[in-house]
Amino acid sequence: MRAMSKYNRFDLFNRREIFVFILLLIVIIFLSLTTTTFLTTNNLQNVSRNFAWIAIPAFGESLVIIIGGIDLSVGSVMALSGLVTAMVLQSGLSNFLAVIAGLAAGSLIGWINGTLVGRVRFPPFIVTLATASIVRGIVFGLAGGWPILDLPASFRYLGQADISVGPFAFPVPVLVVILLAALVFVFLRQTVLGRYIYALGENEQALIVTGVGLPQIKTIVYILCGALTAIGGILMTARLGVAAPTAATGYELDIIAAVIIGGTSLFGGEGSTLGVLLGAAFMQVLQNGMVLLGIPTYWQSGTLGLMILFTLLLDLWRQNRMPT
Repeated sequence: MRAMSKYNRFDLFNRREIFVFILLLIVIIFLSLTTTTFLTTNNLQNVSRNFAWIAIPAFGESLVIIIGGIDLSVGSVMALSGLVTAMVLQSGLSNFLAVIAGLAAGSLIGWINGTLVGRVRFPPFIVTLATASIVRGIVFGLAGGWPILDLPASFRYLGQADISVGPFAFPVPVLVVILLAALVFVFLRQTVLGRYIYALGENEQALIVTGVGLPQIKTIVYILCGALTAIGGILMTARLGVAAPTAATGYELDIIAAVIIGGTSLFGGEGSTLGVLLGAAFMQVLQNGMVLLGIPTYWQSGTLGLMILFTLLLDLWRQNRMPT
């Protein structure tokens, strides 16, 4: 099966991760030479924290894209999860229960998306576009249009604190990213379900012949995407110390861009955890660099769009050259 050939391909010269890594190094070197603030401790910590709540939802988005789907609701789910967590904290319950509630909210939206896509067979683009709008409306309704402030310091620790490892201090969100990256990597590469996910994106008909339950796989993938997105939203809320109904507006574009730039094919069946990490890092460094260089916001959006278009063209070129 062609999906399995992709899974077993370790030729480094054919891996887009190398290309993204080189681009990331070039941007880092350029910003180091052209700005006086990029390499400061404060800026690097801010970049790493912002990178975390893009990378974690991107892990979930990559699973969806690998099976040939898309999830446009991730930005709204981040806002919902953060808001639900904040509301539970305001009620006086513990941080643990608040985080569980936020995860449950994100997983529930993922289950709804997965059920409509996998069992009802609605197009994923339309389904997640609709749920993105619905969830954003729910967020505004729950919050009454106002942000929730004064979150407990013990909760804000998750997004604002650093943990010292030897001479280095790592932001807590970065450590969470590393842990989740390892878990997602093992899940995709070492489990039967992970292999089915790759195969589903490459050749759905072949899996149907084998009798694998495709609706169940799609539903699980969307639930995982919702849960991972919720973690990103909770960490973002902890970092900002406020749960706003407008939080993560437009983040779905950044998240999808990180996945695509990191080498996950929109045609399905191909992608890696390392690529998602590099794509998210490249996205955040590029955006931070454009801010430091004083590039207007509209040019920043244009640059992001060009990067996505270039990556899609590169993916299409590779697909056309790949032997069947």
